[in-house]
Amino acid sequence: MNWEQVKGRWNQTKGAVKKQWGKLTDEDLTVIAGQRDQLVGKIQEKYGIAKEEADKQVKTWESMKANEPDDVNAEEKRKAS
Repeated sequence: MNWEQVKGRWNQTKGAVKKQWGKLTDEDLTVIAGQRDQLVGKIQEKYGIAKEEADKQVKTWESMKANEPDDVNAEEKRKAS
């Protein structure tokens, strides 16, 4: 997952982030604004974990989401047909 894409589609991505890390508030998501370092910091703060662990969680989430935009686009195309 490219973080430039995440920043560009932050409004669409916020839901997935909140689903993964439910302790993050809407205000947190506004502050994060698609910035990876801010996401890691907020996860660290809200969950009381080390920065390295928060970074590891984000990396895992990134790898899970890496192909998702293509899947979403394919689904949208199917619905339009």
